[in-house]
Amino acid sequence: MTDTPLPAAAGLGTFERWLSVWVALAIGAGLLLGNLVPGVFSALAALEVASVNLPVAVLIWAMVYPMMVGVDFGALRQVGDKPKGLVVTLVVNWLIKPFTMAALGVLFFNYVFAGLIPPDDAQAYLAGVILLGAAPCTAMVFVWSNLTRGDATYTLVQVSVNDVIMVFAFAPIVAFLLGVTDIVVPWDTLLLSVGLYVMLPLLAGYVTRQNLVRKGGEAAVDAFKARVQPFSILGLLITVVLLFGFQGEVILEQPLVIVLIAIPLLIQSYGIFFVAYGAARAWRIPFNVAAPCALIGTSNFFELAVAVAISLFGLGSGAALATVVGVLVEVPVMLSLVAFANRTQHWFPQEKGTT
Repeated sequence: MTDTPLPAAAGLGTFERWLSVWVALAIGAGLLLGNLVPGVFSALAALEVASVNLPVAVLIWAMVYPMMVGVDFGALRQVGDKPKGLVVTLVVNWLIKPFTMAALGVLFFNYVFAGLIPPDDAQAYLAGVILLGAAPCTAMVFVWSNLTRGDATYTLVQVSVNDVIMVFAFAPIVAFLLGVTDIVVPWDTLLLSVGLYVMLPLLAGYVTRQNLVRKGGEAAVDAFKARVQPFSILGLLITVVLLFGFQGEVILEQPLVIVLIAIPLLIQSYGIFFVAYGAARAWRIPFNVAAPCALIGTSNFFELAVAVAISLFGLGSGAALATVVGVLVEVPVMLSLVAFANRTQHWFPQEKGTT
């Protein structure tokens, strides 16, 4: 298994580095427009088929599809080359993270913030953070891995394995956790969302990747991703504008709600990182595997969480709002953890042998 890091160009670009700023500006635009032209947002909300909002579906596909083109299922052949890091990744992502996120959500929204948030809103925010906790990162982890000089092939393997698991595990885990917290689960809409926003984009990405590789190899794949990436970020920002346009009145009446939602998300992000990072250190996993295996669990597939929240609970729901707050906090949190990992890489073995 090679240990060649991703090229420098795959690092965090200027636009991505300031993603939280662009998201904040999109939030402001959404709040302003939602109050100035509420009729436009009402008309967009009405464009639904089978509980799927069509404008948002197009935007979510614009976000997710470029990521899926980057998934190389051929990497699954190397799944056993570095098993320790993969074990940590899978245990944290699927046996710990969804359940700690749900527990923190219950703690804060049902108890700590009980006097600050109406009960119905609290349940909606809880549903949103559960969706975030059950969706491990599939794309930005390549950036975080590169910034820590992580093993690029290992990173690809862990993302590919997580994507395969997500197809089968996301819906049952979400349904279980929503049921435990007494939130009604519309199974048909949940399964439709997983099919629409995970399985179909994954299939489309696979077909596209195969065609590109036949024509020009990995260079053609990289060039294609570079061309479509702006549409992915634009889709995210327009989705944020729509979500906050629908939430405008509620947020202006309760401006602290964003901070309250962010608190359990911040605790979860840092907590999950240190669980995975500590396990990797205790198991003496080399740093170039330890860093990406800890970072993938910390980062979220927020595009999927946003899409499913909208499908399950609606564009103007508190659940959708909570998933967007996850976007707002993610980039600064991840950059701080990348910096911490780089400063503490001497804690780990540096040899690049099989782990």
